[in-house]
Amino acid sequence: MRSTGGFCLPSHVERFRRANQANQIKIMKMTGADLVIRLLERQGIRLIAGIPGGANLPLYDALARRPVIRHVLSRHEQGAGFIAQGLARTTGRPAVCFATSGPGATNILTAIADAKLDSIPLVCITGQVPQALIGTDAFQEVDVFGMSLPVTKHNYLVQSAEELLSVIPEAFRLAASGRPGPVWIDIPKDVQLASIEFDAWPEPGTADAPAEPEAEAVAQAAAMIEEARQPILYLGGGIIHSESSAAARALAERSHLPTVSTLMALGALPTDHPQSLGMLGMHAAPYTNLALEECDLLIALGARFDDRATGKVAEFCPHARVIHVDIDASELGKIRMPTLSVRADAGRFLESLLAILPERQRPDWNARIAELKATHPMEMPGAEDPSTPYGLIHAIARHAGRDAIVATDVGQHQMWTAQAFPFCRPRQWLTSGGLGTMGFGLPAALGAALSEPGCPVVCISGDGSFLMNNQEMITAAEAGADIKVVIMNNQSLGLVHQQQTLFFGKRLIASKFEQGPDFAMMARAMGMEAVDLAGEPDIDAALAEAFARPGPVLINAPTGVEQHVLPMVPPGGANREMIRTACAR
Repeated sequence: MRSTGGFCLPSHVERFRRANQANQIKIMKMTGADLVIRLLERQGIRLIAGIPGGANLPLYDALARRPVIRHVLSRHEQGAGFIAQGLARTTGRPAVCFATSGPGATNILTAIADAKLDSIPLVCITGQVPQALIGTDAFQEVDVFGMSLPVTKHNYLVQSAEELLSVIPEAFRLAASGRPGPVWIDIPKDVQLASIEFDAWPEPGTADAPAEPEAEAVAQAAAMIEEARQPILYLGGGIIHSESSAAARALAERSHLPTVSTLMALGALPTDHPQSLGMLGMHAAPYTNLALEECDLLIALGARFDDRATGKVAEFCPHARVIHVDIDASELGKIRMPTLSVRADAGRFLESLLAILPERQRPDWNARIAELKATHPMEMPGAEDPSTPYGLIHAIARHAGRDAIVATDVGQHQMWTAQAFPFCRPRQWLTSGGLGTMGFGLPAALGAALSEPGCPVVCISGDGSFLMNNQEMITAAEAGADIKVVIMNNQSLGLVHQQQTLFFGKRLIASKFEQGPDFAMMARAMGMEAVDLAGEPDIDAALAEAFARPGPVLINAPTGVEQHVLPMVPPGGANREMIRTACAR
């Protein structure tokens, strides 16, 4: 110790004092809006889609003064939410969208609800009226906190700039942890404008460690798989979210398991893999649903037994015991009571299972599968003719490339694509599964193109769906995004028209458009190039030329409304009751 004015300081205190003198603690001062942008930068965010308005202008002003993050100005807030989904679905990381209060928030709500049902990690940040005006019916005020509560994983109404230091990182942690999902942060304008001082940055929010399975449950699952004579592996979207497609493929190959995929899991196992049975459920190949009728063990990984997959759940896999593995404990036993339930990350479960599961040949079961494929095939009429739905999908795959990212809207075109496109990898397929949102395709494809600029991106849409968010053609043109948009145009709401024809006595109402737009002219007016296949003598050559053009191109592909997407399980029916031909009813 040394003397300092008559008393002595302990040596560690003196060292601290000298360290402070040499390296003064830096006090950071900024507004709440500046803090939000800086925290987003620290999370690795480099692109945000959104639309400014009165209540979030401070956020935009802060964004303008920090040219680190690129902003994409969508033409509708719902489009901004789906652009963010395209980013998140292709990368697996949380993406961000902005909207203002009132109608901005209500417009983006559908995209957030869509993300909740499909387990997509998003952080939605909205401006809100100043706190003093909340509850007064102020201009552009709605209860965003209350409205977003049922459709988010978590939400916040921020009450001080200091809260942002914890709320922003926590939002990213929650969005990415466990079962991914959207988190909503509503920030009043006075909080954005408030000044804050702090001396240290919080750590960026990262996902919690994946949930590990219990060793006893893994051993029991291995024993059940070994005992089974006719098991089927059932892959859901959780396989994609947990980045465990390779492990799922290893399980299918090691134990020679015929494998089915939900709509959300397409690409987890390549469609041409020997063990692949493709998509199950409402529009599955006949042999797929019939194989499930015969299975004695269903191994469900990251799947939630959605009604479009199971049909009448009481008659789904009627002879099978069930192993159900899911990160979300609330899904276990919610729809189908499993024989063995395992609350765990699907990837961690597969790692543990593969460590103890011996290789197993199943010649009799796989021979039976081959017999079902031969006697109950998936028929794709016109598969070589690009003027037909299946032929068009195959032509798109040839010209875009097997590895292209494919986004769809919702309807017949979505199911034709799910049935016919040769998906070969995870995160290649972007579609709205749980909510079934028309208007999803174009903005999601734009998000994918911005996220993966070197990868071909295709949006396959229907004329009804495309009209929902067609304004984002301007956004795509402005961004110079390399997207090819194919509209399967039958001048109707095709799947509604099909169901009215099959199940409502052909009483057609509000499903046929009496007048439709010239989509090629619309595209050109919005800055995109366009090709109309209606007058093309050689459709395949026209497609090749369109896909060879750089930048965004719209392709109008006329389709007959009488062409149905089949097979189809009647609503409320068992999967074995599938309709295979249009005249079956």
